[in-house]
Amino acid sequence: MGRFVLAWLACALATAAEPGMTFIPGGEFLRGRSHKLPDDGLKWFPVLLQDELPAKRIRISPFYLDTHEVTNAQYAGFVTARKHRAPYNWPKGAPPEGKEKHPVAAVDWHDASAYCEWAGKRLPSEAEWERAARGLAEGAKYPWGDREATKKEACYDRLDGPCAVGKFPATGFRLLDMAGNVWEWTADWYGREYYTPAPAENPKGPEAGQYRVMRGGGWADVAKYLTNSYRSWARPLERSPNVGVRCAKSFGSSK
Repeated sequence: MGRFVLAWLACALATAAEPGMTFIPGGEFLRGRSHKLPDDGLKWFPVLLQDELPAKRIRISPFYLDTHEVTNAQYAGFVTARKHRAPYNWPKGAPPEGKEKHPVAAVDWHDASAYCEWAGKRLPSEAEWERAARGLAEGAKYPWGDREATKKEACYDRLDGPCAVGKFPATGFRLLDMAGNVWEWTADWYGREYYTPAPAENPKGPEAGQYRVMRGGGWADVAKYLTNSYRSWARPLERSPNVGVRCAKSFGSSK
């Protein structure tokens, strides 16, 4: 299927069938870091960001992804319906006034997974997340292309918390805030060398581990953490004001 046909299909199905979600077309793409880093040639530090390598072509099945990160207002509905614990940074167990449209944060991996299940969705795999962030820009450094990040593209390098969702331009797949704002949990366990043995179709990460993968960078980070390929990780029980959630759903499936 051609590049322009895929782009048309993505736009045509962007809001179809799944309100609040964007259709991500299946297909083959280059996963991993393909851009050079200033320190790549330093022999005394040969393992810099090796977990983003090797860059390898993989294939992903079509799926849906939340158009924006889960907001405080959306998460509050889950807290009320399921009597689930609220994020520790909510005063009196409710979203801060005026922050309803900001992304929920201070949720651990289990909180994030439980929210997605309640919403009839699931956490995206790490490979799905990268496919969605990249769009059709093969090998691009950021969701908007190779142009270095500025405060016009993303919410990052701040001291006062995340921005309301949707303040910045959408990606090629019409997604919002794929770089910056809050880190987003994925379904995968973290494996530093996983990219080498990973299957070429729908990789799901290692079968076990100590850490879960997070993607996208956050409001307190500098631009180098916002790239499409950058991988971060945390213990599943970690709750940070810099970490939130975005859910996925398989195409043609209940979750």
